[in-house]
Amino acid sequence: MYKVTPNPPHASNAAPVEQSTANVFLVSPNVDTETLLANAAENLASANQMTATLAFDLDESQRSIALGIQQLIELSSLLVDRAQEQVDATSSTATA
Repeated sequence: MYKVTPNPPHASNAAPVEQSTANVFLVSPNVDTETLLANAAENLASANQMTATLAFDLDESQRSIALGIQQLIELSSLLVDRAQEQVDATSSTATA
């Protein structure tokens, strides 16, 4: 007779791996600062574009809210860009 479900994995004597259920998303602690900033910049650019596109499909009062959100995104993008410049300057002086 054919068994439809597979057997469960064999139990080992190893201690169970502790996993946090509080975090759905987790950023690896091994990722360097430059990579984190580059990804943050890309995410902000995408959010900026989505907000700009959405703003023109809204009525006047809601458009103002969307454009206010877009401005916060743009200001955050400037902060990330400045942090990237500082990381680049630090890495270039360290290699010199």
